[in-house]
Amino acid sequence: MTHIEQADRPDRFSVVHRMVGGVRVVTVQGEIDHDVKGLLSAALLSGDGTAPPSRIVVDLGGVTFMDSSGINIFVAAHQAVSGNEGWVRIAAAQKPVLHVLRLVGLDAIIACHPTLEQALEP
Repeated sequence: MTHIEQADRPDRFSVVHRMVGGVRVVTVQGEIDHDVKGLLSAALLSGDGTAPPSRIVVDLGGVTFMDSSGINIFVAAHQAVSGNEGWVRIAAAQKPVLHVLRLVGLDAIIACHPTLEQALEP
């Protein structure tokens, strides 16, 4: 398990990733904005030197705010894994974040599930 916090804003953002049955599960807490895009991208697509995963579930249950930086990160992750028949799924997004995902149509590209358990189902 890898835990990353932004040093100057540990109260606003943290991300932990782990493998569950061949799926990278990325759990995010706080706010997703321009300042944390590098950290989130690394957690999604392998900032620890290992090969990029082909299946990713992003648990957004602890995310209270997300701007267009988050949308761009999820689109890039989707594009990176789709060529290898992989996928990205979003789990447990709070209503304001889910509203943003739906507003821009990202939910039509990346499946959004109400719980982490549902997102991990085959």
